[in-house]
Amino acid sequence: MKSWLYSLVLVLAATTAAWAVEPDELLDDPVLESRARELSKQLRCVVCQNQDIDSSNAGVARTMRTLLRERLIAGETNDEIIAFFVDRYGDFVLFRPRLKPATYLLWFGPAVLFAAGIGVVFVTIRRRSRAVLDGTADPLSPDEEREFKAIFHENEGRRDP
Repeated sequence: MKSWLYSLVLVLAATTAAWAVEPDELLDDPVLESRARELSKQLRCVVCQNQDIDSSNAGVARTMRTLLRERLIAGETNDEIIAFFVDRYGDFVLFRPRLKPATYLLWFGPAVLFAAGIGVVFVTIRRRSRAVLDGTADPLSPDEEREFKAIFHENEGRRDP
């Protein structure tokens, strides 16, 4: 029973780190707070790199959340706030970078690499099958020929009717 209770306490302690927005950061207006949470999930913590500022405990993430909320209170639109953070931290701050020439490799690179890999596999299979059909494939060595015959004769009697 004690081990179960200790496990539960450890799990709860580990998950509280994900609740990074402090109570003193929350806005009184639920609509603005909702917008703040939505925007903060789109912005990457520049220290943590794979966490949004909404769930990061880093000091810079707290500063970013505070700036975001100040700009919301000042009446800025979501696009203006995002533009502010991009101007200040660069495109890296966005979890979904904008599509522009500087980010083409980021957006299309994986698809190009995947297509190239499929092309290499296709060409390799096609060349090998042509070599086998044309008879230009490397013949078996005497040792390989003996091994093949042994396996063939071993399995000859095991055929299913």
